[in-house]
Amino acid sequence: MIRFGILSTAKIAREFVAPAIFKASNARIEAIASRDIKMAQRLAKNYNAPLAFGSYDELLASDDIDAVYIPLPTSHHIEWAVKAAQAGKHVLCEKPIALKASDIKRLIKARDKAGVVVSEAFMVTYHPQWKKVKALLSKGAIGKLRMIDASFTYFNTDANNMRNQPELGGGALPDIGVYPVVAARYATGLEPLSVSASVEFDPQFKTDRFAMANLTFDGFDMRMYVSTQMGNRQTMVFHGDEGFIELSAPFNSNLYEGDEVRVHNQAHSETQVYRYTGLDQYCCEIEAFAKRVGSAKKQVFSLEDSMLNQKVIDAIYRSGKSGKPVKLKKAS
Repeated sequence: MIRFGILSTAKIAREFVAPAIFKASNARIEAIASRDIKMAQRLAKNYNAPLAFGSYDELLASDDIDAVYIPLPTSHHIEWAVKAAQAGKHVLCEKPIALKASDIKRLIKARDKAGVVVSEAFMVTYHPQWKKVKALLSKGAIGKLRMIDASFTYFNTDANNMRNQPELGGGALPDIGVYPVVAARYATGLEPLSVSASVEFDPQFKTDRFAMANLTFDGFDMRMYVSTQMGNRQTMVFHGDEGFIELSAPFNSNLYEGDEVRVHNQAHSETQVYRYTGLDQYCCEIEAFAKRVGSAKKQVFSLEDSMLNQKVIDAIYRSGKSGKPVKLKKAS
C-alpha cells in the first residue's frame, strides 16, 4: 500500500483524486496538507487519513509518506514537485506540470538525483478507451489516418478562478489544450512536425480564452480548438480513408453519453461500439502510479513525455503570437 500525502485541498483533489486514492487497491491517503489546518483536518477526516498538516513542508518532512499528489496552481507545480523529490517522495503532479518545457529539465534532474518516480497526472492515458483507440489505429481499423479533429471547451468568467489568473498559470491552453495534444500523441505514437495557430486573449483577465491550431504530423494533420468562454463541448475524431473513430467522452470520463469508442466504416453504414462503464480513470491512474512505485516494470507518463507535450503547447503560443508556422524538432 503506497501512502499518499496530498498537498492542498484543491477542488480536483477533493472531488476526483482523493476519492480515487481511497478506492484504489494499492494506495491509501495518509495525510492532507493545507495552509488552513482546519480544511486539512476536515478532508483528512473524510478519508480516514491519520495525519493533517498546516504546511506543505511539514508533510514532506514526514516519514509516514511514500508519495505526494500535487494539485496546486500550475505556477507552483515545478517548485513543489522539486521539493518533494528532494525530500525523497515519489510525485504525481497535476497537469500541466509546467508552463514551459524548459522548466521540466530542473525536475528531471531532481528526479534522477533522488531516484524517485515523478509523473504528470494525465489520467486519460490510463483509461482503457484510449488504449483501445491506440490499438485500433495500430492495426489499421480505419485505413490510413488522414485527419484528427478535436475540441475542448467550457464557459468560465469567474475572476477568482485560477483559470482566469495568468500569474497562477491560467488560460485555455494550459488547462485543457494539453488534452487533445496528449491524446493525439498517445494514440498515434507520433510527434507533430509543425504548428500553425491563432490565440485570443481575454482583455480583462489577460489569459488565452480561445486557441485554434493546426498540427502537421507525418502522414496526417490535426485540427483543434479550445476555449474557456464557449459552451461545454469535447470531441476527438480520428478520420481515415476507410472509416473514422470517435469518442463520446474523450477527456472527462463518464460525461454526456458515457465512455464509448465508436468505429464507423467508410460508408458510415456499420458501427462497432466499445463501451466502458463504471470506470474511474483517476483510480486507474493512481493504481498504475502505485504499481510503478513498487516495480520499475510498470509504465507511467514520464517527464520526458511531459517535455514533448509541453513543447507543442509552447509552439502554439509562439505561432499565435507571430502569426507564422512553428517547426518542432523531432524527438531523438
